[in-house]
Amino acid sequence: MTTTQLTPAQHAILVHAVEHTSGKIDWFPDNIKGGARKKVLEGLFNRALITSDGIDWFVAAEGYDALGIPRPGLNKKRVGQFEANLDRIIANAEGAPAAASDPELEAFVTAAEATWVKPRTRENSKQAEVIRMLQRPEGATIGQICTATGWQAHTVRGTFAGAFKKKLGLTIVSDKPQGGERIYRIA
Repeated sequence: MTTTQLTPAQHAILVHAVEHTSGKIDWFPDNIKGGARKKVLEGLFNRALITSDGIDWFVAAEGYDALGIPRPGLNKKRVGQFEANLDRIIANAEGAPAAASDPELEAFVTAAEATWVKPRTRENSKQAEVIRMLQRPEGATIGQICTATGWQAHTVRGTFAGAFKKKLGLTIVSDKPQGGERIYRIA
């Protein structure tokens, strides 16, 4: 088991909060003012030793562990009838055989999952879509790319110059048929 190393200031702040304010951090040593307070709080937060309710900072469970102090709020009272029934219901549900599941419910869940938005990856990003459009034999117009991506025309042109030419080293060529719209392709 690894122990979390605390600076003397961090240790003092956490101990004071635990002993005097039920875990709320509202005291700092006299030599820690202004920006230094913010740095100490950031350090504690980044190590998950404190947490916030949006307004105030409090010692997190990991902060109690770092101090070697038992975490507060561990309910040691007897489990009530409601909790006992709930535990029994959950245990029964987890132990239920798969064949007892409702096929109609399973179909509904499968259909719902199919409509979920897939997380964006490199393969299904807008940039990848534009590259696929430019690799087609017929190429793509700025208007087609705007429709496919939701970007504005200046964003498409900026992507050509920045991401595609400078960063990815792609060669973008264009031609304009007589009376038609300019078509872009990757050479």
